[in-house]
Amino acid sequence: MTLQLTPYLMMNGNANEAIQFYEQALDAKLVFKQSFGEMPENPEFPMPAEAKNLVSHAMLKIGDSDMMFSDTFPGQSTQSGDQVTVCITSEDAENSKRIFEALQQGGQVKMPFQETFFSPGYGIVKDKFGVTFQIFTQGKQ
Repeated sequence: MTLQLTPYLMMNGNANEAIQFYEQALDAKLVFKQSFGEMPENPEFPMPAEAKNLVSHAMLKIGDSDMMFSDTFPGQSTQSGDQVTVCITSEDAENSKRIFEALQQGGQVKMPFQETFFSPGYGIVKDKFGVTFQIFTQGKQ
């Protein structure tokens, strides 16, 4: 079983600024960046204009490591303890689900584990110690 742990920084509207800062400060390379406006449209949940240019997901390569970023969606904000989360990446949705269910014991589900447009299995859970994990299954659906 291969697992990868990656720090994921949740920003309050300044992810682009943070990405530029870390590119210079840490000699990082931008691997991927997508705005909320570039995501597939959902007619049931229209995209507010103020969200379109915010970062929905980005990744920097820093040496041999990755760091991921996202802005919070308008109306949401980060709280102390939530700004930095740990993204656990697995290649198997069943393994991802097992990890998600184990971490939710005594914790709080922030986003149920489910198939998304970007992952065959993804969810967010805060464990009983207050640490927030994003469980991400890598691979095609």
